[in-house]
Amino acid sequence: MVDVSKWPLFSLLSSEDRASVRQACVFGTSANEAVYVSHGNEVFAFGLNSNGCLGTGDYCSTIVPKKLNFLQGKKVVSLSYGSGPHVLLAAENGQLFAWGHNGYSQLGNGTTNQELSPVLISGHLQDKKVTKVACGSHHSMALMEDGEVFAWGYNNCGQVGSGSTANQPYPRRITGGLQGKLAVDITCGQTSSMALVNSGEVYAWGYNGNGQLGIGNNGNQPSPSRLAAFQGLCVQRIVAGYGHCLALTDEGALYAWGANTFGQLGTGNKSNHLSPVRIMADKERVVEVAACHSTHISAAKTRTGEVYMWGQCRGQCIALPHRTHFSSTDDVFACFATPAVTWRLLSTENDDFVSVTEALRKEFDSPETADLKFMVGGKFIHVHKALLKIRCEHFRSMFRSHWTEDQQDVIEISQFSYPVYKSFLQFLYTDAVDLPAEDAIGLLDLATSYCENRLRRLCQQIIKRGITVENAFTLLSAAIRYDAEDLEEFCFRFCLNHLTEVTQTTAFWHVDGAMLKEFVTKASRCGAFKN
Repeated sequence: MVDVSKWPLFSLLSSEDRASVRQACVFGTSANEAVYVSHGNEVFAFGLNSNGCLGTGDYCSTIVPKKLNFLQGKKVVSLSYGSGPHVLLAAENGQLFAWGHNGYSQLGNGTTNQELSPVLISGHLQDKKVTKVACGSHHSMALMEDGEVFAWGYNNCGQVGSGSTANQPYPRRITGGLQGKLAVDITCGQTSSMALVNSGEVYAWGYNGNGQLGIGNNGNQPSPSRLAAFQGLCVQRIVAGYGHCLALTDEGALYAWGANTFGQLGTGNKSNHLSPVRIMADKERVVEVAACHSTHISAAKTRTGEVYMWGQCRGQCIALPHRTHFSSTDDVFACFATPAVTWRLLSTENDDFVSVTEALRKEFDSPETADLKFMVGGKFIHVHKALLKIRCEHFRSMFRSHWTEDQQDVIEISQFSYPVYKSFLQFLYTDAVDLPAEDAIGLLDLATSYCENRLRRLCQQIIKRGITVENAFTLLSAAIRYDAEDLEEFCFRFCLNHLTEVTQTTAFWHVDGAMLKEFVTKASRCGAFKN
C-alpha cells in the first residue's frame, strides 16, 4: 500500500482527508501541487496553483482541498502533468479533460489561453476513447482504445510527431512509422515522445540532443523512428525521464539510454548513451520500471519485490542501481526525487481495509485459532471453516452437503501438491499468491477445478511475469490444457518472438506431437518461417 503522507504536501491534510484518498498525483516545479480522487470518485486539488493548474477556477493557492465539481463522479483512469504545469485527465468513459498552462496549445482546445477549470477536449477526437495520457514539458499525448496515438502542443523539436516543427493546437493522429501499428503504451520526456506497439517495437521522436530517442545518433526526429537496437526483443514497458529512457522486455531485462549526467542510466558512469544498453543484468528479473519527465531519477522493482534507485537522488549522483528498503517505486520518488513528484497516478487503499487484511493474513495456518486442518503431502495446514465458507463456493458446498459437526477436523488432499494447496488456502486469506511460474501451473489447475476465476486470472499474471525462453513452451502447454485463452495467446507470442531459442529447449522437443503440429501450423500462419 502506498502511504501518501510520504509526500510532504499530503502531510498538510488531516488524517481523515488522507484516509479518503484513493488515487493521487503530486506535481509542479517544487512538488507543491496535488490532485487526488476520493473513494467516492470526487476529485480534489490543493497547493500553490501555478498558472491555474489546480483547476479550481482561480489562481488562488490553497492548503485546504477544493472539489473540482466539473469532474464529479468521473472515474479517473489516467492523469499526467507538464512543466507549466498543465494537467490532462482521462476518465473511464474515454473522455479527455485538460486545464492549466496553455501557452503552446498543450491543452488541445485550439487556443493559447490558460484554463482555470477542467475543459472537455472533444475536437478532433469524436468517437475516440482515450485510455492513457502523457505530458512532456509543454506538449501532450493521448493513447486511444483502438491503438491510435494523438499529440499536440509545443513542437519546436518535433515532439508532436507531425513531421514538422510547427506547434499543434489540436489533437492530431500520429502516422509515419506508427501508421497501421497498434500502440499499447506512451510516454514523454521533456521534449521527446515514445510509443510502444503490440509487437514489442518501440518508436521515438522529438528532441535527441542527449540520445534520448535511442536511435544511435543525436539528431532530432520530427516523425516516429523505430529503435533498431531492440530487433529480436519484445519490449513490454517504456518510461521516460527528463532526458533519459528505460525499457523493460518481456523477459524482465532492463535497458537504458539518453542523458546520464546524474547517473540516471545506471551504467556506473556518467556517459550518455545514444542506443539502449542493458543494466541490472546481474540482478533478478525486473517487473517494474519508473521515471518521470520532471526528474533525473530512475527506479526498478524485481520479481521478489526488491526496489532499486539510481540517478539524482536528493542531489546525490548514484550511478549504479542501489537497493533500497522501500517496497514500492513510488516511495523512491516521494523520498528521493527532486522535486518530490509522483511518476504515475498513485493508487491506495484505506486503513480499515488493510488492517482487516493484515489480521486475516496473520491467522493463516495458525494452530491456536484454527478449527480445521488439511493434510497435504504429510504436512498440516491450519485454517478456519467459517472463512473458507465465506471465501470459496467449493468449500461452502462441501461443508453444507458433506460435513457434520461430529466429523474429524482433518481433510486429506492427494490430487494437489503441498506448495500448491497451501498457496490456494493462503490466497483465500490474503488475495495474493507468491509462487514461481512453474508452480503457478498447478495452482491454475486447482483454480480451474474449484471454479475460482479470480485466482485463475492471478495465476495467469504470475505465469506471464515468470515466462522465460526455457519454460515458455511448458507454460504454453499448460495454458492450452487449462483452456486459458489469454495466457495461451501471450505464451504463443512469446514463443514466436523468441522462436529460435525456444525450439532449442528440452520442453519443446518433449511436447505432445499433436500440440507441436498445431504450434508449427499457427506459427507458420503468422509468418514465422518466411525468409
